[in-house]
Amino acid sequence: MDKEYANRQLLISATELITQVSEHCIVDTRPVHQYMAGHIPNAISLDLFSISLTDTREQPFQAFMSMIGILFARRGVDLNRSIIFYEDVSGMCAARGFWFCEYLGHRKTQVLDGGIQSWLQAGGVIDINPVVPPHLSGLPISPQSDTHINVEEILDQLDEPDFVVLDTRSADEHYARVARADRAGAIPGSIHIEWTENLNPDGTFKPAHQLQKMYNQVGVTSDKRITCYCQGGYRSAHSYLALRLLGYPRVSNYIGSWKEWGDRHDLPIEIRTD
Repeated sequence: MDKEYANRQLLISATELITQVSEHCIVDTRPVHQYMAGHIPNAISLDLFSISLTDTREQPFQAFMSMIGILFARRGVDLNRSIIFYEDVSGMCAARGFWFCEYLGHRKTQVLDGGIQSWLQAGGVIDINPVVPPHLSGLPISPQSDTHINVEEILDQLDEPDFVVLDTRSADEHYARVARADRAGAIPGSIHIEWTENLNPDGTFKPAHQLQKMYNQVGVTSDKRITCYCQGGYRSAHSYLALRLLGYPRVSNYIGSWKEWGDRHDLPIEIRTD
């Protein structure tokens, strides 16, 4: 796999993984029924959907991330090993797992490019027997605060010329045709690129030159401080990963996202027409 990413090591191809299955902690982020129907050998199950935070003030956020650390340990996500997250394709739950590990300070984390679909296309076998996760007493955690941003920090920087807010939601959400919080709309001044634009039709990430052109055209450039948001920090984690692949040095994920922003009537919103 050579798509000329600056941070190529953040993805692993199916052909690479086939020869390295026993070397990694592999995490299947799909729903349990899909895992039980067939998963990559040695993979543990950790459905990451619907694990969200809607209050990013310091105390709730720290409590939430402590809970994530405990959850990972109890489900066998071993931060002492290299970790690979996957789902059906290069999806938002695998990216969410990637972001969690980045925040927790675990830099040996990858996403399987193309997910289990790429695994099957590469001739990988599947296993229907569940893997019993090992008991881990604790995780080596070293929080990386630059990967996260809270609501107050966004407010303080909205008018700064080198600060960019990237809306990764659907067009209907961005243009206030759909409300998934108390209010519809967008964070003022945000740039819209839906997270699915990061992917090829087969569910793998687009090569670097295509991603770079797409983001550069709308002003999401590597010299800026970029924060990504969506509804609950999943789709935004995907675009966070895409920008990390490109080598952007200052990227963060706003995990409170629109659910927090849209529900707080003291925060400004923008209603746009497309």
